[in-house]
Amino acid sequence: MDGAAFVSGDGLVALAPMLNAIPLFQSLSPAQLASVGAHAKWKVCEKGEVIVRQGELADSFFVIASGQVKVYMTEGEREVILKTLSAGDFFGEIPMLDLKPRSASVAAIERCHLQTLSYAAFQQAMATSTDIAKRVLETLAKRLRDADRKISTLALMDISSRVSRTLLELAIITNGRMVVGEPFTQKDLAGMVGASREMVNRTLHDLMQQGYIEVNRKSITILDQNLPIRY
Repeated sequence: MDGAAFVSGDGLVALAPMLNAIPLFQSLSPAQLASVGAHAKWKVCEKGEVIVRQGELADSFFVIASGQVKVYMTEGEREVILKTLSAGDFFGEIPMLDLKPRSASVAAIERCHLQTLSYAAFQQAMATSTDIAKRVLETLAKRLRDADRKISTLALMDISSRVSRTLLELAIITNGRMVVGEPFTQKDLAGMVGASREMVNRTLHDLMQQGYIEVNRKSITILDQNLPIRY
């Protein structure tokens, strides 16, 4: 989802909450935006900082102004990354709907600026604009479809195929080349594909030997987009 990073040249978030730059709030009138903004608070999170924890009681909704976060679940020492979110995306909406503890943890994978709203303030915003409620439902539907796809990928694909698909999804075009770089690490990649870091490292080595990718210290470059994906 496209969004704006409300960060000034000195790295500080602008004090005026530019909510209308966030797709979720674009349908609000100036008066409605002012009402929502009056209840909004800014939060700055550093890389690696846990923003919300799985199982805790919830009372706030978050919108990402800049940076990226990962949504993940843990079982013992194992971590599974469900998805990553970036500027313009939001999270923390599910407990507002079912009044249950948070279903997953969220942590910053780079420095983030977030805008937080209490559930009461956000519910008031939804009451004043049916379009906000519609966007929330559309996002929930998309995330449910993404979850279905992830489950099928874990069930039907081998490790090499899962790594290949994830690399293609994460890659961005840099100087005409498809690159997966910071803030993602090989540990993050392992969490996304549901495998150990050692297995992912072996898979990356095999893909590199076959000429599909180039692995550098802080990035992976895709040399051949026809990465092996088998069902």
